[in-house]
Amino acid sequence: MRLLKQLVPVALVAMVGGQAAAAVDGNEVLTLIIGLATAVVTVLVYRWAVRWSERRAPAELAGQGAVAAVGRGLLIGVAMFAAVIVNLVFLGDYRVDHGGSVLGALGLFGFMAAAAVTEELLFRGVLFRIVEGWIGTWSALTLTGLLFGLSHLFNKDASLWGAIAIAIEAGGMLAAAYAATRNLWVTIGVHFGWNFAEAGIFGTEVSGNGNTEGLLHGVTSGPSILTGGKFGPEASVYSILFGALLTVAFMWLAHRRGNLVPLRRSARAAATATLAQ
Repeated sequence: MRLLKQLVPVALVAMVGGQAAAAVDGNEVLTLIIGLATAVVTVLVYRWAVRWSERRAPAELAGQGAVAAVGRGLLIGVAMFAAVIVNLVFLGDYRVDHGGSVLGALGLFGFMAAAAVTEELLFRGVLFRIVEGWIGTWSALTLTGLLFGLSHLFNKDASLWGAIAIAIEAGGMLAAAYAATRNLWVTIGVHFGWNFAEAGIFGTEVSGNGNTEGLLHGVTSGPSILTGGKFGPEASVYSILFGALLTVAFMWLAHRRGNLVPLRRSARAAATATLAQ
């Protein structure tokens, strides 16, 4: 019940925001405004839903320290994608044909802000956080990571390989980032940094959604296993490698901080909560 009380309102805001962004497709200024508005409203709705259903303040999305936490995540996300591009450049599989569009980058800023906030609050804030309390950190990471990857199968040029890649490099990695920090602002920053670097800076395809017009007009060529093909660099083995390495690092940090929830403890907690209801 708690899961639905939080999942439904956040998903509704994400859906409305997505429909509004689609309606103004091609208008970068309106896309920026709608994207930022969607991000803000989603944060407010999540906070309300947690207070309503759990009778507590959402410490994982507290206002204090939010800017610094987003900044840390942003650096990680941008650095991760930049590492992918550096490897593609080294092999001659990525080049910049010419400059892109500042307006296009602004529109992508709003769009990616909305995507990062809504997806993180849905998948890490609601699904992973609550399911972790039932089945433990490792099982919740695997399950929600797979769901996150499969959710990208609905994209234009999606593929099963691309969905698997997203599940590993993003679904698992972002859940691990939350387990390590217990802070959703960090995961939002990582998610946004990765997506905006991919589309808004380097101008590559994102999750099979087609070409984007960022600050640079980037072109990828070469084997799909390296470039990701039509799905974009997120289906590259480089993305999977760096995402997997970050997952290991975050899970090590979560273990060191005592943040991992074992299955036995979570099962007892779930049973106790059921009896209390």
